Amino acid sequence: MTSPPKINRRRFLGLAALGLLGAAGGTEAFLLEPHRLQVTRMEFSVPARTRFVAWSDFHYSGDVEYAQAVVSTINELRPEFICFLGDLVHDRRYQEEALRFIAQLRAPVFGIPGNHDYASHSSFALNRKTFAATGGAYLINQTVRPSEKIELCGSAERYVGFIPKEGSGEHARVLLTHYPMTAQETFGRRFSAILAGHSHGGQVRIPFYGSLFVPRHVGRYDMGLFDTPGGPLYVNVGVGTFRFPGRFNCPPEITVVKI
Repeated sequence: MTSPPKINRRRFLGLAALGLLGAAGGTEAFLLEPHRLQVTRMEFSVPARTRFVAWSDFHYSGDVEYAQAVVSTINELRPEFICFLGDLVHDRRYQEEALRFIAQLRAPVFGIPGNHDYASHSSFALNRKTFAATGGAYLINQTVRPSEKIELCGSAERYVGFIPKEGSGEHARVLLTHYPMTAQETFGRRFSAILAGHSHGGQVRIPFYGSLFVPRHVGRYDMGLFDTPGGPLYVNVGVGTFRFPGRFNCPPEITVVKI
């Protein structure tokens, strides 16, 4: 008689997750929660010198109604400026349409590329043109000063060598990186705040356990606030989805940052 195949812990949790999704209702996970935007708030210093919005992982693929809701939510927050943390699209054919939504944001938008922006062979020239038209910039290993109070360091592909090890001390230095693991590979550089995306929070999170799966270059930094060698890190779970169009116990997020 053949013994039934053994189920390892990860497979067991995956099956448990599917059962949980079924019990909770597929409608909640696949139709409602992926569009249930939440606004979270993070304050890195007191008193705060500036207030801006951070968001990530748009992964725009043609959902005009939801994209408009994202734009309206950000505009209603009236930030001084906006930071986009990568993955505008995962399919090049949607890039121009996604950029039309970026152009509707009513504050300077500073963005960085994510892995899917590279993988989709998106035109970074188009991104630069659109972000610049908002009064912001598309940063590929560059630093900018949106005000006298703050310096944004826009990192591509986990690279931080373009950033001086010592800041002036006269302004807050904020590292924008798509990949959370960059925060522990800053090689002595310290930041007032590090903002990252990429993880999607796992999209499906099991109560009392956490995410079942996150992409590479996330590690333990799957969502929320962490203390890291490079400084305090906040991982935004993004507004879009990838691989499957569902979320459970992990709604999409726009973050208001005070620093």
